[in-house]
Amino acid sequence: MHIMKILVCISKTPDTTAKIAFTDNNRKFVTDGVQWILNPYDEWYALVRAIEIKEKDPSAVLHLVTVGGADYDVVIRKALALGGDEAIRINTEPGDSFYVANQIASIAKAGGYDLILTGKETIDYNGASVGGMLAALMDLPFISLAAKLELSGDTVTLVREIEGGEETVEVKLPLVVGCQKGMAEQRIPNMKGIMGARSKPLKVVEPVASESLTEILSFELPPAKKGVRLVPADNAEELIRLLHDEAKVI
Repeated sequence: MHIMKILVCISKTPDTTAKIAFTDNNRKFVTDGVQWILNPYDEWYALVRAIEIKEKDPSAVLHLVTVGGADYDVVIRKALALGGDEAIRINTEPGDSFYVANQIASIAKAGGYDLILTGKETIDYNGASVGGMLAALMDLPFISLAAKLELSGDTVTLVREIEGGEETVEVKLPLVVGCQKGMAEQRIPNMKGIMGARSKPLKVVEPVASESLTEILSFELPPAKKGVRLVPADNAEELIRLLHDEAKVI
């Protein structure tokens, strides 16, 4: 009897309320005082859908993987509190998408996983590229922007969003899936899960040799928002002038 093995890729991101600032000639994000959270796409959709699959098939093995230093342990423990059998932390600072994908691929290949789930992207860099690179490194199919996933034996049926509608695809295991809204509903860890997460294995492994193929040259903050201009309802000419001359939208 084949036992289903699932790997969920987890990353941490700044909370959406974090103050954004840069240093080192605008090349490095200032992390002082930043509250870190589980990347919502990884947590709410990829991880929760994997938990649902394991709830239907308790024999399934569910592992979590992240790339980062010891400061990632807090968020990976939170992920374990939601569900999962064990976590693996690759002990290196994340580089670019290729570097991260290469590290995860080394774990995924050794583990022989049937289903690898990622969030569609992280909410900080919005690269949406690790899942595709991971699939390419493992020579597996990749389905992006998946909003529904159903398993029947070794066949997976997915629904993904496309321009103007939806697309239903069918693919055999193993594969990599990028998950988005619709895949599952957000869960909150309960006390039993939080207590149980303390004793679940969190393995720390060293990275494989890899290089980053890209580097960040600089970040730029968007222009500061200007004050609101109020135009009297009976002054349509002034509104048109502002839209044409200043906003340049007409």
